[in-house]
Amino acid sequence: MKTEVVILAAGKGTRMRSTLPKVMHPIAGKSMLGHVIDAARAIEADAIHVVVGHGAEKVTAAFSGDKLSWVQQTEQNGTGHAVRQALPDLADDSRVLILYGDVPLIAADTLKRLGDLCDGQRMALLTTNMNDPTGYGRIVREHDKVVAIVEQKDANPEQLCIQEVNTGMMAVSAKHLNKWLPALSSDNAQGEYYLTDIIEMAVADGVAIDVVQPETVWEVQGVNDRAQLNELERYYQSCKAKEIMSEGVTLADANRIDIRGKLSVGQDSYIDVNCVFEGECRIGANVTIGPNCVITNSSIGDGSTIKASSVLEDAVVAEDCDIGPFARLRPGTVLAARAKIGNFVETKKAVLGVGSKVNHLSYIGDSELGENVNVGAGTITCNYDGVNKSKTVIGDGAFIGSNTSLVAPVTVGRNATVGAGSTITGNVADEELAVARGKQRNISGWSRPQKKN
Repeated sequence: MKTEVVILAAGKGTRMRSTLPKVMHPIAGKSMLGHVIDAARAIEADAIHVVVGHGAEKVTAAFSGDKLSWVQQTEQNGTGHAVRQALPDLADDSRVLILYGDVPLIAADTLKRLGDLCDGQRMALLTTNMNDPTGYGRIVREHDKVVAIVEQKDANPEQLCIQEVNTGMMAVSAKHLNKWLPALSSDNAQGEYYLTDIIEMAVADGVAIDVVQPETVWEVQGVNDRAQLNELERYYQSCKAKEIMSEGVTLADANRIDIRGKLSVGQDSYIDVNCVFEGECRIGANVTIGPNCVITNSSIGDGSTIKASSVLEDAVVAEDCDIGPFARLRPGTVLAARAKIGNFVETKKAVLGVGSKVNHLSYIGDSELGENVNVGAGTITCNYDGVNKSKTVIGDGAFIGSNTSLVAPVTVGRNATVGAGSTITGNVADEELAVARGKQRNISGWSRPQKKN
């Protein structure tokens, strides 16, 4: 039996007070809708249909190139009306999982359990129990069997005391949806077509209704405002922190780390406060990361140290390297073992060999440094002429004096030395000394300027 997913993502989200469609607000750097789509893909759904309305252009543009079916809901007349818009695109022989774009933490395992209970003859609901069910539709049972879902505004005092609530998510055959959705009525307190009304239709038709509950209530928490968005963000981050701590990582404060993507960390590594990891990051064993670092799509080898307030993006750092503080490694930076990048050093498309050092206040771009190169403070590679980028090559064991400008394209040979304060515009051969600076003149009897009255 085919599995298709319908994700309802047409709402405006007025309480978010934003021009951004509600489902596009991020949790851990990914839109809420993106999280739901990922969960649907994880269960290998045959098709994913996304019902959009408010801000549809922004939503579809964010997922351009993805294999998704987009369904327009031009008027928001309730959940039943929204799902009905997708009916023409659903295969008659499929089971349909109905999800919500503003319920981002639903787990793939929960969706699989939900889908497995729907075999064409039965349908399945995802419910949960809440101490305070205010705002949720109540699950009405008779003899322990589900017979109806009553929305908060339509519930009587007895029904309002029910703690088992509807999450909105369900699995139902397309065959049944095609029969029940056109029969929905908007005769209710909100004047909308409730998807939940199909429960009474299922009971009337003798269709069995099974129930699945999530592992935690956080899986089914929806977002209506910024406060709820923040609550889910912090819960998500606490889960990620516990995951890496269970793998042998020490966190200075589990409440002050943000993982916005995938992070793998080896044993006995230490991460200080306020660090952010974005994209796909791999950190080896015995790595120390200081406070306030931002690391994006980078790998860090065993035993390396990233000192405070350093930024790494699309960088590869080998074992036993020393980075920072206040270093910036831009895309294309590759450091071999025991390389060192010091404070206020910026690199871009720079390859440093084993044991090479750029200790402070330097810019190294479009460059290739051999082994055991020492670059003095204030050195820059002049790699851009306003139109083209050119490369600087520095051989093994070379020593670059402080305040040097290397005007690319240029090569400095093996074991060569460049005197401090030089502007190098031509190649330097192996073991040569290059000095390129104005001749010093000392003027005796010189009077300092005097302040005018």
